[in-house]
Amino acid sequence: MAALALAGCMQTGQQVAIAPRNDLDAMAYGQPSYYSPSPVASADSGGAISALRASFEAPPRGTYAPVENAYAAAPVATRHDAPYHLDAGDKLRVVVFGQEGLTNTYAIDAGGAITMPLIGAVPARGRTPAGLATEIAAKLRNGYIREPSVAVEVEAYRPFFILGEVAAPGQYPYVPNMSVESAVAIAGGFSPRAKRDSVTLTHNADRVIVPLGTPIGPGDTVLVGERWF
Repeated sequence: MAALALAGCMQTGQQVAIAPRNDLDAMAYGQPSYYSPSPVASADSGGAISALRASFEAPPRGTYAPVENAYAAAPVATRHDAPYHLDAGDKLRVVVFGQEGLTNTYAIDAGGAITMPLIGAVPARGRTPAGLATEIAAKLRNGYIREPSVAVEVEAYRPFFILGEVAAPGQYPYVPNMSVESAVAIAGGFSPRAKRDSVTLTHNADRVIVPLGTPIGPGDTVLVGERWF
C-alpha cells in the first residue's frame, strides 16, 4: 500500500514553476521596462498552484512615480538662456552713440515706462532690452536724429522677495542665475521651524511648490513654509 501511494504521488503529470527571485522583486517594486516574463508550460488547470502562479503573473496594483518626478509638472521660474523681459523696478543703462545728453541710467517706473529727453515716456514693461532699444531708436528717428544707434542693458534688476520661515525675510536685490537655495542663504538661512525640502514660488502670478534647486527671477516671491513635526 505504501509503495502504491508513493507511486501515485510521483505520477502527478504537472510541472510546478517556482518563481525566480526577480519575480518577487517585480511584485514588490513593479516590473522594470526591460523585464519580459517568459511563459511557463503547465498542465495545471486550477487549485492552489494556479492561484500562486496567477499572483506572480498579475501586474502590480499601483505604480508610483519617483519622488523627484513630483516637481516635473511645475513650471521653471526662469531659464537662464531665455530672453529677459523688463518690468517696473529695473534700472537700465541706455546708450545713444554720439549723444551724451541722451545716454544715461533710467529706472522703469510703476507705470512700466522710462522717460528720456526729447522723446518722453517709452513703454518698457514686457519688452526685452533689445526690443526697447529698437523702440527708442524709432522714436529718435522720428524728427530728432537721422540714424540713431541705441543699446540698452540692465544695470540693476528689480528685487525679489522672500517670506516665511527664514532668519531675515524681506526684499533683496536680484543677482542673475539665483536659485531658491541661494535666496534662502541671502535671507540668513532657514529658521528652526522651516520646511526645508520645498518652498512655494510665485512667478508671474503663477504659484507652484518647487524644490530648492529651482531658479528664480527678478520680482519673484519665495515663501518658506513651516514644518508640522
